[in-house]
Amino acid sequence: MNSSWDDFFSSLPSFPFWARLNEKVDEAYASGMCFPPKERMFAAFDVCPLEKLKVVIIGQDPYANPGQAMGLSFSVPPGTKLPPSLRNIHKEIESEGFGYMNDKDGDLTFWANQGVLLLNTYLSVEQGKPGSHAWKEYEEFLRAVMTFINGRKQDVVWMFWGSFAQKFERFANNSAHLKLFANHPSPLSANRGGWFGCNHFRLANAYLQSRGLSPIDWCNSPFRL
Repeated sequence: MNSSWDDFFSSLPSFPFWARLNEKVDEAYASGMCFPPKERMFAAFDVCPLEKLKVVIIGQDPYANPGQAMGLSFSVPPGTKLPPSLRNIHKEIESEGFGYMNDKDGDLTFWANQGVLLLNTYLSVEQGKPGSHAWKEYEEFLRAVMTFINGRKQDVVWMFWGSFAQKFERFANNSAHLKLFANHPSPLSANRGGWFGCNHFRLANAYLQSRGLSPIDWCNSPFRL
């Protein structure tokens, strides 16, 4: 685990949910195929050091098909076909004028390296069964993460996409943060309105720059507008 998160992870044994969560995870991975690989469950923290943290994007649970989940919400390994939600994220970035996105590369690690915490609420899933690890203990873990960030960081942008993520927005209660809300980028939700044109990526960068922080380079290709 990245040392910048050491204080957070060293505090977890004091929470009653932590032992129960570890038991459930161990049992699930021992009894069936689960994603992401167990060693990547906390990858979001490994690739986004606390000191760089600028933006938090909360997803629901990992992709449930083989070869997709990599421990970062919405992200897939390079060369993997883009899931529909990620394709709509790419479309919104293009429409906001950042450049032409490479749809053959859905790896969002380059966001994480710039300070975007790509955090799923449920950090694991059984193959082919979305939502199968929708455990209360994972929700308590997310609340603990959000509380920790609130106490350690200022000027963080929180992006809450869809009603599921938005039910956790009350835990981002530091008044020095910016909270942005939109419909989920999945086709079923996005096509109803409220995703395309949300302008979250531009709003995030404008806020960061107003606080004297460098903006996020959201574009994954050299073809910038």
